[in-house]
Amino acid sequence: MAGSSDRSVLRELLGTAVAPLSDLTHTVLSQAFGRLGMPAVPEDAGSKRVRVEQSLLQVPDTELPRLAQRVLQQQDFPFPVRPPLRHHLEDLLWAAGAPPGIPKKARRELARALSLWELTQNHDRFLHLLERLWVLGGPDLSFSELNALLLNGTRPATLRDLIEKHVFRNRDDGDWSTEQLFESLGAFETGDARFARFLEGLVSADVLLDEHLQEKTASTINDHLRAHGIELRQTGKDGGYPLFTLVSIRLHSSRKPKNIIFASLGKPDIRFRSSVDNDIEIVGGRPGATLVYDREIPDEGLRWRDLHRWWQDTHGFNSESDAGEDLYQRLLRSLPGNSLGQRNLFTAYRTARPFCADDLALLPEVWLHWDPKTVKERGPEALLRSRMNFLLLLPFGQRVVLEVDGVQHYTRDEGRAPDTAKYADLVAADRDLKLRGYEVFRFANDELKRPEDAEKLLLRFIPDMFSRLSAIL
Repeated sequence: MAGSSDRSVLRELLGTAVAPLSDLTHTVLSQAFGRLGMPAVPEDAGSKRVRVEQSLLQVPDTELPRLAQRVLQQQDFPFPVRPPLRHHLEDLLWAAGAPPGIPKKARRELARALSLWELTQNHDRFLHLLERLWVLGGPDLSFSELNALLLNGTRPATLRDLIEKHVFRNRDDGDWSTEQLFESLGAFETGDARFARFLEGLVSADVLLDEHLQEKTASTINDHLRAHGIELRQTGKDGGYPLFTLVSIRLHSSRKPKNIIFASLGKPDIRFRSSVDNDIEIVGGRPGATLVYDREIPDEGLRWRDLHRWWQDTHGFNSESDAGEDLYQRLLRSLPGNSLGQRNLFTAYRTARPFCADDLALLPEVWLHWDPKTVKERGPEALLRSRMNFLLLLPFGQRVVLEVDGVQHYTRDEGRAPDTAKYADLVAADRDLKLRGYEVFRFANDELKRPEDAEKLLLRFIPDMFSRLSAIL
């Protein structure tokens, strides 16, 4: 969705989607603007159509995806979005988070391997999935065209009609195969993001009410997807049933962290207590000046509840909530006093992602690598890129780094002159992290100067980020 052509197409589609607003009264139209988060246009600005057009024109390009999401979330008020237009909007919004390409040949071979009998055991649930992702109705007809067909006693068969006949009524005769169904839906030609959601739906508890069958179907699908760098993984539970998500197996690190050294109040002095077991200890300095989390990282990622229990166990708190609040204050103290952006980002995370047991932990000041020798001994590379501002450990090995860049990251002489060497180090560090399996997101300090700015930014960014990384929280 980054390209200007995509934004232009999205604006055009949104113009079609919101055009029916002009059929509302002026008063209800004003309410609809508020409901959709569109800029208000006064009633005396012109006709209702003009007000709708002016409002959409005032929406910045960067806000178009969020407006599209709000439009798609509407059910009956102020209007329903018809399936063809809905799917065009969805495809544009989903494109940024699409998985690696799933070739047509792999899709067809996968369809041939799936049992249509097993997938369609629950008629209404299966049809609901298809209606959510595909256009099953007939073409839009004018009143005169529809009236002529009715007078002749004919109606063109819709895809829904064909599925009812060939998949359900004639299922005992094996009328359609899974491959024929996929072909009729357009599943072999559709975008990777829609196909991915289709596969996730097929193995969901919304369609299959048998856990063993869910796992069997996911395994069959994975036999055909893993060669292309993706697989269905169980990432949670849905009413007691396994919840599967399509994830990339190319981008995620297969190694689990063994020690997380973070929130240090100064440069720590580290030594190995046992190199065989990778046991480390912090020597010298004030006790507790550097934190080391050495417990196993769960498959669902490192959550606040894990840190709270660790802090409670190691510091003797009577309750997990007391331990959590004390840990939060300790983490705050580790943030650099001269980086207002870092502090605002960390405190805003508490609001944008409520600081509770079910959320992923945001670890500040994490040591990426350690070199015990000084710059004088080792040279200028000794201490470069040694720390990450913030680290998130997501489900199944996904690692996300958040960096806050102040003027000192790309200038010299206290910000009076650009420093291309510093900038080169910055982009080199990003490349290195990405090659090691980290996703890196950078924020400018100016974006986070005020707490309310940081909170507003994270409330938009965090859901989009987790959607992009397919993390189920």
